[in-house]
Amino acid sequence: MSRTQFFGTPDEAVSVVEDGDTVLVGGFGFAGMPFDLIDALIRHGAGDLTIVSNNAGNGDIGLAALLKAGQVRKVVCSFPRQVDSYVFDDLYRRGKIELEVVPQGNLAERMRAAGAGIGAFYSPTGVGTPLAEGKETRTIDGREYVLEYPIKGDVALISAHIADRTGNLVYRKTARNFGPVMATAATTTVVQVSSIVDAGRLDPEAVVTPGIYVDRVVRCEPRRHTVEGAR
Repeated sequence: MSRTQFFGTPDEAVSVVEDGDTVLVGGFGFAGMPFDLIDALIRHGAGDLTIVSNNAGNGDIGLAALLKAGQVRKVVCSFPRQVDSYVFDDLYRRGKIELEVVPQGNLAERMRAAGAGIGAFYSPTGVGTPLAEGKETRTIDGREYVLEYPIKGDVALISAHIADRTGNLVYRKTARNFGPVMATAATTTVVQVSSIVDAGRLDPEAVVTPGIYVDRVVRCEPRRHTVEGAR
């Protein structure tokens, strides 16, 4: 029997988030951003959160809106600043939020390591830069590497295209981005999808995230956003 639960509203789906949680948030800019789950998290009110995502928010919607609501203590991301990252910029300059910058490949691999049960790994990315300060290094086969530890989330909020009734997920094009690794790296994975189909309707070869990694699913109407329309 499937372990995946299905909910009628995003508010019910995100009710599992607690104060102080580490929340993995899918998305590459607006692509694959779980907007409805983030809006529900704002209404839910959980605070003192550590957010792990590729970006630190765009415009004043989605992740930026969560930051603006004052519910985030720390952001772990690869690209904290874009042309429209004024919410994060303001909070950071005023000392209202912490930042940990992680190179994009390391960010993905640290979450993948958490899902795979890998205790740590060595990466050449960041060697000789401030990002490697205070970290263990080792020379392997003549090349220097930095020791990196997994990033595990209490909750992952991700967006997929379709789910079946056992929680299997398929994604749409670039909206796939960080969703698959985040689903494996979190204790509880919450997913918003455009549609839900009966078990057996998805081609098994097309399933990217197996239902064993999916805890909560809610259907939401698709949204379209552009950078120009974000502000």
